[in-house]
Amino acid sequence: MSTPLKAGQFIVTEVLGKGGEAGEQLVFKAIREAFGDRECLGFCPYPIFSTQSQKRWEPDILLADRELGLVVIEVKSIRINQITAIQGHQWQMERGFYAPSLHPYQQAEAQLWALLGFCDKHASLHRKVTGRAIVALPFITSKEWQQRGFDQLPCCPPILFADQLRKKSELCDQVKASTIIQRGSALSAEQWSLLLTVLSGKPTPSSTLPQPSSDRAAILADMRQWTRQLDWQQVQIGWQIPPGPQRIRGIAGSGKTVLLCQKAAYMHWQHPDWDIALVFFTRSLYDQVTHEISRWLTHFSQGEVTYDPATSKLKILHAWGEARQPGLYSTLRNAHGFSPGVSEPINPSYSPSQKLGWNCKRLLEKLRGRLQPQFDAILIDEGQDLVMDGSDFLFEGKQPFYWMAYQALRPADPEQPDQRRLIWAYDEAQSLDNLVIPQAKALFGEDLTYLVAGQYPGGIKKSEIMHRCYRTPAPILTAAHAIGMGLLRGEGMLSGLTRAEDWKAIGYEVSGRFIPGQQVTLRRPGESSPNPVPQLWSGEVLQFKTYANRTEELQALAQQIQFNLTQEGLQPSRQILVVVLGRESAIELERQVVTYLRSHQIPYYIPSATRPNAPLSSGRTVPNRFWYEGSVTVSRIHRVKGNEADLVYVVGFDQIAEDESNITLRNQLFVALTRARGWVYLSGVIGDSPLYPEMRQVIESGDRFTFTFKRPPQRDVGGESDPLPLPSLATATS
Repeated sequence: MSTPLKAGQFIVTEVLGKGGEAGEQLVFKAIREAFGDRECLGFCPYPIFSTQSQKRWEPDILLADRELGLVVIEVKSIRINQITAIQGHQWQMERGFYAPSLHPYQQAEAQLWALLGFCDKHASLHRKVTGRAIVALPFITSKEWQQRGFDQLPCCPPILFADQLRKKSELCDQVKASTIIQRGSALSAEQWSLLLTVLSGKPTPSSTLPQPSSDRAAILADMRQWTRQLDWQQVQIGWQIPPGPQRIRGIAGSGKTVLLCQKAAYMHWQHPDWDIALVFFTRSLYDQVTHEISRWLTHFSQGEVTYDPATSKLKILHAWGEARQPGLYSTLRNAHGFSPGVSEPINPSYSPSQKLGWNCKRLLEKLRGRLQPQFDAILIDEGQDLVMDGSDFLFEGKQPFYWMAYQALRPADPEQPDQRRLIWAYDEAQSLDNLVIPQAKALFGEDLTYLVAGQYPGGIKKSEIMHRCYRTPAPILTAAHAIGMGLLRGEGMLSGLTRAEDWKAIGYEVSGRFIPGQQVTLRRPGESSPNPVPQLWSGEVLQFKTYANRTEELQALAQQIQFNLTQEGLQPSRQILVVVLGRESAIELERQVVTYLRSHQIPYYIPSATRPNAPLSSGRTVPNRFWYEGSVTVSRIHRVKGNEADLVYVVGFDQIAEDESNITLRNQLFVALTRARGWVYLSGVIGDSPLYPEMRQVIESGDRFTFTFKRPPQRDVGGESDPLPLPSLATATS
């Protein structure tokens, strides 16, 4: 599969307000307008670093164009009278300038050769990529240059002048006519795709999609070799460093965790002196997050640097923390000299997230607004799990965890103290303990809602929506949305979106209006869910079965898993996952599940246990562990978040059906279904709840749901008063 790039994509990675930045933005704007309809990718700026040479270059502008190859543009925001003389490639500057001389063309050449060297590491790109280096002078005209006689000098480099930048129709020709430093060849679709992935840091897409098959293991083997197309919205978000808060709303499987890891690693790479924290709620994410951080640092350093948590100023932190493994809360508590017992006593009936929120509130109260900043940037994953229901948990009307994190940040700009780099990603549909949505007003109060409205200078958006789901096949994702929100529920939906623009923003097409009594049709197009398993698998990717009793359900479960392992050749760990639904009764159901697996000689693992085939004891545990090699993981719903598997068995549907109007229970179904990369087998004991026919109707509806909107839902999870910007469904956001 080649990477589609029919029109230009242009990414401003960071705006710092430093000298010369205005000129860089002028040039980048002109390049964007001149090359906008071409197959190209532009960065402003683009980092290059080598620890071997201990040199760091940052091309002011990098343009990758399929026809022209790589173009490095060095921008100098100087006036003509600041240049006193030019000797060869050395420009002598006036007294008082920040440097006695400049070497702009040599800078651009060095940056270009470094980039071409990266390309040459790939055999199909070796010496195949054309390269140009150009100097841009946005505040000097060609006439001023000629009047000084600089155009007659033998070493006069290719230059884009202020008057040429204003002539958009001629700018592309000016770039084409510039001196070629390395002459390559015309790039094939595969070579062009590879060049884009080299620059963006994403995996290299395979040229062909696997063939359809009835062999599950064969499909999975082919899928490991096939990589999805580049998502240019993800590339843009991952490379950008906002000068203040940023909200990222993404549906399940859209890649939020990986994206935050890239973003954190890039921040650390660009600013190694910054104190950065990447925070999450589910402890079993530690290994995944550490792996992704290290992978991105390796990419940015061209293999010369990996992540060392002991020495790095980028910290990977659980939201809470403990003695052996610090978290954000415990780090801030300890930094201010408080003992772990600062917030006792805590109501034992509180959920883990509520206990954390209560602790954060008490810490803020004890500090009385005097929390000392410890970080330059904090990135929060699973943001929906860190908000609290109920006024008892709020601190001065604000969500305590978020307000604590915000207060722990140094201002990005001392002249704008409200602007602090707090970046959070969330999916409100995955909330299991509360119904609060992490929007700006709920987090920071009325006065600071402006923090995530609009965009920053340079075009970096303060709010982003990721609408493509790469993990979960479309039939499973749409079913998860429909059953989780109750779209086809006889008495009307319980939760969800009630504005067409909000549905479009998460990748759906909408017809009809959300007015009581009106019919609404939702459809999810294929480009919003590109997972190809439904096209490759000869059967259904989502099956729902009910049984006369629990014994029959679990007997069938054990037999099916045994078949997966012995006949289909699946691996027990990471390819198969069993999710147990329910509240308090889920503990007993989990015990029953592992009993049946044991009776069929199927090795199992309960997350946090010290070893496989053993119950979870109240003594010693391994809280970060979710998988155990050679064993099928059996997990209750709260531990499963953030994890995924090829084949997911979801048991205990009846535990949800017995209270079908409970939104947080329905959210359990949503979370469980969206753990799947390929297939879901949902089961339960038969009952008379209306949730049973509703589930079957949901599955039969496929990718299109038509329902009558009866009344506003109990929980509207749409945007704030101003709708968030809609991504295009035809192409990724540029």
